[in-house]
Amino acid sequence: MPDVGVAPGSYVARPSFQLDGNTVSALSDGLQEMVVEETSAGLSRCETTVANWGPNGPAVGFLYFDRQLIDFGKTLTVTVGGGDASGQIFEGRVMGMEGRYLRSRPPELLILAEDRLQDLRLTRRTRNFENISDSDLFQQVGSQYGLQCNIDVTGPTYKVLAQVNQSDLAFLRDRARAIDAELWISGKTLNAQSRNRRKTGDVTITFGQGLLEFSVLADLACQASGWVVSGWDSSGKQAVSHRSTETVLGSELNGDLPGGKLLATAIGTHDQQVVHELPVTAQEAQVLADGEYRHNARRFVTGTGVAEGDARLRVGTKLQLRALGAMFDGAYYITRARHLFDGVNGYRTQFAVERAGIGTGS
Repeated sequence: MPDVGVAPGSYVARPSFQLDGNTVSALSDGLQEMVVEETSAGLSRCETTVANWGPNGPAVGFLYFDRQLIDFGKTLTVTVGGGDASGQIFEGRVMGMEGRYLRSRPPELLILAEDRLQDLRLTRRTRNFENISDSDLFQQVGSQYGLQCNIDVTGPTYKVLAQVNQSDLAFLRDRARAIDAELWISGKTLNAQSRNRRKTGDVTITFGQGLLEFSVLADLACQASGWVVSGWDSSGKQAVSHRSTETVLGSELNGDLPGGKLLATAIGTHDQQVVHELPVTAQEAQVLADGEYRHNARRFVTGTGVAEGDARLRVGTKLQLRALGAMFDGAYYITRARHLFDGVNGYRTQFAVERAGIGTGS
């Protein structure tokens, strides 16, 4: 199978920019540096530095300070890459502009943009939700901001969910983590999905062919044999408790050896107890325990790397890495992606990944 993570030998590396749907070639031509970053917590950002001095009508001067072309609130879209590795990597709104006046080169403008999740960050509240599921909660909050919703999560219906002096974004992030889900925006759609249901795509790259650098660590320090959540069912007047183990990872392991099993072999069996949550039903206890186990098990193997620029390397992508040896070859999940461009290095992609187990082959 060919290595699909390699861009064509020759392609236009400079990103293409649109403002409110209109292509702006001047931004691409004057581009000095660009960073687009997204994480599994949601809220993508873009920092774009462009030259801000040159012919402007009949005179020579600043190009963008009249705010006719670049202005607060305008929608900025970024597309980059070549061949199969090309695609849109950002859509958000201009939130900040910074003038830069340098000794060594002409003045520049730094454009700061964030996706629509920033709306949810601007409002801090204290409120209660009664008799509501997480799915309904995401729908309700998203609709308050005029967002379409693509929600695919499971979980119990809670008697009360409390938002205490939190922004709406922080509250939804907490709820997503509690049920092993991820939160992100695509255009004007709020997405909340369990990780194993998130469909972003599969990409394969090989060290020396597409994968330029990679560092990976398998660490037992924070692993556990099981995660236990306990609480009290006030209606049934009885204690509730659930212990989650590696079985909740299911097909995610794909034959790999998980950290919990290695811990038991090398050190001994050790459980962790969740003490900051108080479930009131057995189903709540199971959801919390399963989520905590998965979250920590996936941190057993973590890595960071640099690849040739590839717009498909996004949060949620299942990344097959090769030529790393039997222990670290295999499938990883991208939790952070940074797409970078500058005049020296061109277009490249930095990423962070995690994985619940190590390979068992020779």
